[in-house]
Amino acid sequence: MIQNHEIDYKLHGEEMQCVEIELDPQETVIAESGSFMFMDEGIEMQTIFGDGSQEQGGLFGKILGAGKRLLTGESLFMTAFTNNGYGKQHVTFAAPYAGKIVPMNLSHYGHKVICQKDAFLCAAKGVSVGIEFQRKLGTGLFGGEGFIMQKLEGDGMAFVHAGGYIIERDLKPGELLRVDTGCIVAFTGGVDYDIQFVKGIKNAVFGGEGLFFAVLRGPGKVWLQSLPVSRLASRILSYAQPGNRRDEGSILGGLGNMFDGDGF
Repeated sequence: MIQNHEIDYKLHGEEMQCVEIELDPQETVIAESGSFMFMDEGIEMQTIFGDGSQEQGGLFGKILGAGKRLLTGESLFMTAFTNNGYGKQHVTFAAPYAGKIVPMNLSHYGHKVICQKDAFLCAAKGVSVGIEFQRKLGTGLFGGEGFIMQKLEGDGMAFVHAGGYIIERDLKPGELLRVDTGCIVAFTGGVDYDIQFVKGIKNAVFGGEGLFFAVLRGPGKVWLQSLPVSRLASRILSYAQPGNRRDEGSILGGLGNMFDGDGF
């Protein structure tokens, strides 16, 4: 197994977090494009092609790794930040929206964690950021946000981002948890992932929660988020539509819409 670079870190902030990575000389951290915030003078950045691992089997391996990232909606390229100075240097990465940054030592979780396709923020060099297809046909057809997920492999530190509040659950062997597909942040490799249809025609048609649950079965660890970015974006778009403002109290809200022009 590839030895990852050992990095130290410090989290800053509450709802809008950033992570400060401390690098010894010649240590490297890889990150998604657009997550960089600031860095010390001795840090040099370089765009890399592929999934971030140190060994990818030459050009073909790099193309394969980049293609996997493209399937998850990410860029073909990642950015590597290396300390080329003599002492300790620091580089900081910011979360893309309100929520929490979750540090994960992959060596503590069987060297593999599966996460939502937009959750990865940064990691020690040597961590491979690949793709995880759900094996079951039903999961693939109806899994929604959970159909194609990212796979983080290695023995170093990785950092993922989640929206809202984070809840961690340790599932015992056979223990089952039903979750909205968008609320899954990550889970360890031993957790079985499947899709379950919502029972009851009224629940399915009028419940407003979608037609399917994600079903997670232990053993393993699960990270859940209270505010998926897709849910946040959907709510913002609904408020942006003319006449769709949702005010408290239907009568007063309707009058308010009339006076400000939204009711016509």
